[in-house]
Amino acid sequence: MKKYNSERAPQAVGLYPHARKQGDLLFLSGVGPRVAGSKIIPGVTLNESGDIIAYDIEKQCHSVFQNIKYILEDAGSSWDKIIDVTVFLTNMKDDFNTYNKIYASYFKDNQPCRTTVEINCLPTPIAIELKVIASL
Repeated sequence: MKKYNSERAPQAVGLYPHARKQGDLLFLSGVGPRVAGSKIIPGVTLNESGDIIAYDIEKQCHSVFQNIKYILEDAGSSWDKIIDVTVFLTNMKDDFNTYNKIYASYFKDNQPCRTTVEINCLPTPIAIELKVIASL
């Protein structure tokens, strides 16, 4: 299985690649909204301890979708080849409607299978992460 890492997407926070190819499929690791080459998280305000005090789910959605696009392109796939998406939200009640509206605008033409799950937290101070499977 070939590994892929995109210079345009944020570095992984653990020992894993951005994506792996198996046959004609590309499996992406969980991708968040951080900005490549920095610790900046669009739409997030942290206190001195690094805890989230405010966030903008809309900005995070746009950023995570852009990071997914970078990884797909750099691995030889594209947005229109996404076949399955798992979405992790830390606040389903407050964020789902906004996220769902933005998601619909990005997936208007390509409508992959999707699962959305609320979780307690993510490894970095973010409110959304996506795991994607795409064809090559």
